[in-house]
Amino acid sequence: MDAELLELQRQFESAQQAKSSVRLSERNVVELVQKLQELGIIDFVLLHTVSGKEYITSDQLRLEMEMEIKKLGRVSVIDLSDVIGVDLYHIETLAQKIVKDDPHLMLVNGEIISLSYWDSVAEEINEKLQESSQISLAEIAAHFQIGSELAVSVIEPRLGTLIKGRLEGGQLYTPAYVSRITAMVRGASRGITIPTNLSTVWSSLQQLLQDTDGASGVSMDGTFFQSLFNGLLKEGVILGSLRAGVQWTPSVFAHAQRESVDSFFSQNSYIGYEVLHKLAIPQPRQYLQSRYPEGIPLDVVFVHQSVVEMLDAAIEDAVEHGNWIDVLSVLPPYVSGQDVLKIMSLCSSLQRATKSSQAIILGESCVFSSIFVKDLFERVEKEMDEFCQGLGSNLYSASSMKVGVSSDPNNESKERDDGGSKYNVPEKGGKKKKGKSTASGKTGATEDNLDSQENLPGKSKKNQRKNRDTGSLDAFDMKSVAKKGSSKLKEDSLNVPSEDWIMQKILLLAPDLGESGDPEDSLALVKHMSSHLRPMLVNSWMKRRDTVILENSEKRRKLLDDLQKQLDEVFLDLQLYEKALELFEDDPSVSVILHKHLLKTMAAPIVDKLLYTLEKENNLKTGINIEDCDNMESVSLTSADRVSLAKGLPASFAVKAQTVVEALEGKRLDTFITTLRDLVEESGLLVKKLDKKLERTLLHSYRKDLTSQVSVETDPVQLLSKVVALLYMQVYNKALHAPGRAISAAISRLKEKLPDSAYKDLMEYHSITVTLLALQSAATGDEDDCSYDRILTKQELLESKMPELKALVLGTTN
Repeated sequence: MDAELLELQRQFESAQQAKSSVRLSERNVVELVQKLQELGIIDFVLLHTVSGKEYITSDQLRLEMEMEIKKLGRVSVIDLSDVIGVDLYHIETLAQKIVKDDPHLMLVNGEIISLSYWDSVAEEINEKLQESSQISLAEIAAHFQIGSELAVSVIEPRLGTLIKGRLEGGQLYTPAYVSRITAMVRGASRGITIPTNLSTVWSSLQQLLQDTDGASGVSMDGTFFQSLFNGLLKEGVILGSLRAGVQWTPSVFAHAQRESVDSFFSQNSYIGYEVLHKLAIPQPRQYLQSRYPEGIPLDVVFVHQSVVEMLDAAIEDAVEHGNWIDVLSVLPPYVSGQDVLKIMSLCSSLQRATKSSQAIILGESCVFSSIFVKDLFERVEKEMDEFCQGLGSNLYSASSMKVGVSSDPNNESKERDDGGSKYNVPEKGGKKKKGKSTASGKTGATEDNLDSQENLPGKSKKNQRKNRDTGSLDAFDMKSVAKKGSSKLKEDSLNVPSEDWIMQKILLLAPDLGESGDPEDSLALVKHMSSHLRPMLVNSWMKRRDTVILENSEKRRKLLDDLQKQLDEVFLDLQLYEKALELFEDDPSVSVILHKHLLKTMAAPIVDKLLYTLEKENNLKTGINIEDCDNMESVSLTSADRVSLAKGLPASFAVKAQTVVEALEGKRLDTFITTLRDLVEESGLLVKKLDKKLERTLLHSYRKDLTSQVSVETDPVQLLSKVVALLYMQVYNKALHAPGRAISAAISRLKEKLPDSAYKDLMEYHSITVTLLALQSAATGDEDDCSYDRILTKQELLESKMPELKALVLGTTN
């Protein structure tokens, strides 16, 4: 056998050394291989090498790759391509098959690595670990040029076998080092006596290690400490509770917490959640509910059931004895706000009392017996009756003083004189004191003094005017109600005592309410009681007021009826006299005098009467009893009084009343009549307009009255104004109401209408009258007999001319 083998070797060597007689080129060889593949003689895959001069089979390539992997343990696919000389594509394809078929190999990041390689790596890591006590994964990964995740997957299965250490937080530690750190964690944990965040503890241990080991100290992650701590806690080496993974409460502190809470709650029957917060107890409400199931959890405090029972007994006692109680005086000081309401809702006696109207709650915390409230209401009501009676009396007295009712009818004419005083001509043979006359007495003592002598007749046509008094009050009431728009009256207009007044009376009648503790709290309590009593007092006052209003209805009717009668008469007179003013529109100075004279003598009295009556009617309507409604025949007001009365009327009247007062102080009668008509209609009264028929009737009556007065007049001074007025009736058929200082202008307009002789006599009579009045005005002091004689002489001269003057108008009339 050996000889045959040797023979074959010899033949093979000779064949190799023998020179071929036929040599093939590389191109021929390639063509030959392709032909053989086409013929199927070569039925396996041939791979070109990188040089292109060699062929290699897949099996040979695999064999060479496996040999390279086995030799190195870790080889890159790129390195295999360079070593074997085959394209990288074929190497990668075949490498995937090799790794797939061999479970001991892995392909990671273009490298084929065997398990035996990892074992050698683990042994190397273990050697380094034992030398340095710790090593980081980052360092291992960098040294072996692998990823951190791959390093972990390699190290973890070999911990405790090939690698003697512990992997924690990206670090490898030796068992001895772990034992040392565990002892530090155990000591630090046992030394904690209050709730602590473990992160601060781990930071302190980290600093301690660095200080101990110096620059060579190990930088340790907090998770390693936490892992060791969790293990000790699980084994029961340290006692306590861990919340949220980092908040550590040692058992010794929890025991002290429980003792503190139990001691406080047992002594006071309550405990505030703030106390538990200070003891570092989280979720105090749930903690107390679980520890004391019989307690009552409130918003701020936790109370024992006995607190409710004690309060319930106190409230029941106060209700039964007709007293009141402040719940806060019984409850612990921490209880307030919604907690008070919740505790009160748990008191059965309070619930029964409120449902049966035996008690009320004021100010959220004060319980009042209905007996106490009723007694207090009755006493305050009595005080209110006295107050309102005095208020009504004072109101009326003040208005009477302001208006100034006069019992002397002559006062009105005296106060309305334009200037000067009225002097009676002394009888013959009489004596007068002598004295000097003042210079000022002579100034303006001519025509102005005619105003004081003027006394035009009033109209007596009441039988010719339609009486509308019957329905005046009804119309007034209906319009007033329509203007209101609401049945609710303002309390301010009812003279109801204010809430401050009620509070003062409550403090006076029940002083214990003002002594309930803090002054502000006491004041608030009194205010609550006042707010509770005031609607009841207002209702009581309204009922009494309605009774008084019903009793005052007849007085109101009579008051308005009297006012309507006077309005009818004066309003027609104003319209009648207004027509005569048209004759003087071309003379503004005289026109202003006539307008102002009518406003002062005729308009002012009716405005005074209207404002005064409306004020009294409003007082009667609001329930103020007025006794002397009939004493209103003569009312005289100043300008300030009128403004004050106008502003004091109800809002619907006040504006128009002030407009009337302003028009009264103006210079135009027509403006005044318009504003007066608006106010009268707003008051619900009627305004009679002057039509042609009524005007003729009034003028006829006016002429008749003037004729009668002229015929019987004995005063030579007053005769002049009446004669001029009668002449205007005869010439212009208009009623003239002129003051003394306008008589001259009025006579001048008669010049073209009278015969020359008659006009001359009238002017002469006027001149003598003016002279007489001037002498009378100058005789204010002691005069000598000569001045006195001159006055008598002028008066006798006027008396002698009176028949001629009367004949001038009476003859024409007749």
